[in-house]
This record gives sequence, C-alpha cells and structure tokens, in this order.
Amino acid sequence: MVRAGSHPPEIPPGLVLAVCLLCLVLCAGPSSAGGIDHLVSYDNSGIWKRSNQQALIYTMIGGEVVGAIWLGGEDRLGKTFWQAIDSSALGAVTSEAMKHVFRRSRPDQSPDPNLWFQSGGHYSFPSGEVTAVTAIVTPFVLEYGRDHPAVYALELLPAYDMIARVKIHAHWQTDVLAGFALGTGTGYLAHTRDSPVILGVLPHGFTVGIHTQF
Repeated sequence: MVRAGSHPPEIPPGLVLAVCLLCLVLCAGPSSAGGIDHLVSYDNSGIWKRSNQQALIYTMIGGEVVGAIWLGGEDRLGKTFWQAIDSSALGAVTSEAMKHVFRRSRPDQSPDPNLWFQSGGHYSFPSGEVTAVTAIVTPFVLEYGRDHPAVYALELLPAYDMIARVKIHAHWQTDVLAGFALGTGTGYLAHTRDSPVILGVLPHGFTVGIHTQF
C-alpha cells in the first residue's frame, strides 16, 4: 500500500520489456492465433480508408521530428519528442527484424492465420505501423498522463490503426496486438532514459532547438 504523499515504486525497465516480449511470444503462438485471429469484412472506405491510415502515420512521424528539432531536448516537451524518436526508431528496427524472422502470411495473401515461416514477401507479424504509432504516443502518455489525464486519449490513435489495419486485411488481430505491445515496450524504455540516444549523437544545435536560435 502506498502512503499519502509518497510515490509508487518504480517499475524496472527490464520487467516491462520482459512482459512485452512475453506478449509478443503469446501473440506469435499458433494456438493463440487460432483462438483470436479471423477474417473480418473487408472495409477500405470512410475513416478506415488506406489513405487515412497513411496520413496518420506520416503526420505522426513528421510531427515528432519537427517538434524535436524545433524545441530541442532541454525542456520537458522537447525531450519527450526526442524520446518518441528513439522509441519509434527502435520499434521500426525490431518490428522489421521480426517480420523477416516469422514471415507470416497476411490475410490478403491467405485466409489461414497459421501460415508462419513462409517464403519472402510474407511480413504480417508484427504490424510495423501499429508499432510506430504506439511507440510515438507512449512517451507522451507516460510523461504527461498523470498530470493531464486527457493525454491518455492519445491511445485512441493506435487503437484506430489496429482496427484499420485488420479491416483492410493487412494484418491479423495478433499482428496488431503484438505491434501495440512492442511499441509500448520501446516507448517505456525510451522514456526511462534521461538522455535520448539519437539526440546524444547530434550536434549541440539540436539540443537547444531551433526556436532558441532566433
């Protein structure tokens, strides 16, 4: 029990990573896929349209880069932007590696969710886009959610992308769940670092931000 005025115990980053990896393993299990994965009615219209999904991911990637460069890493918000860049970069590398390891068929390639370790071109697991969206929003949720609960609404973005990717038959349900778990894990790891990795290898101008140079 946490006493009034005290802070809850810190959760070790390694524990969070272990939990996320466990979620990924469970999502990758054929028995799990057999109970969760199924084809839904194809829908590439309205808010689920592919162009809207692309607009979301490009806007978020562009937004994190612009925000990080403009604000720098010396204030709270700017640092969080740089943590989001770290998180999304790690998520992109990890998800791409996993796609080539598991080589799972997408729903638009086969109606069978249990086709793993196929030939090249079968890269359904995990969802790279869901990983990216989740990886970007997670540092902001962790940094500002307790002070401003409305920030938790950012989680609606990966939720939307998860549904949209399944609706257009780009991924199975466990693909997007794994992407969410992976993005959450990389976001947490990036948020625990006092100094963002990518910012640390860039010139000092990126640390102070463009807005301070005018």
